[in-house]
Amino acid sequence: MLRTYAGSCHCGAVRLEADVDISAGTGKCNCTICTKMRLWSVDVKPEAFRLVSGEADLVDYRGSNAVAHHLFCKHCGVRPFEWVDMPNMSGAVYYSVNVACLDAVDVDELMAAPVSYYDGLNDNWGEAPAETRHL
Repeated sequence: MLRTYAGSCHCGAVRLEADVDISAGTGKCNCTICTKMRLWSVDVKPEAFRLVSGEADLVDYRGSNAVAHHLFCKHCGVRPFEWVDMPNMSGAVYYSVNVACLDAVDVDELMAAPVSYYDGLNDNWGEAPAETRHL
């Protein structure tokens, strides 16, 4: 069921709202940055994402993947979301929201939702990695 969630970084400087259907599924990637931060995310279309406050408090880390903007709060270091521009694939921009940063997520709904795994480590985004236990 589509629901509007509020979310934030740890210190609250960065606040967001997103219209999300958790039951439609979440995702985990094995690329180096997602693995190190243990990102568990839900994809959100641009029209369903709103940065409520804290744009000036965000730092954009690009890493080696030029299409991914890994944003984190410059005060507390938490990464409530990132945005990705896929010009060579779907041509679409989407937001990847950290489910741990969403307020009032029903744990039972989160645990019941399907999880998709992405092999970003090998730039093979359409396939699940062979090993997912650590994600």
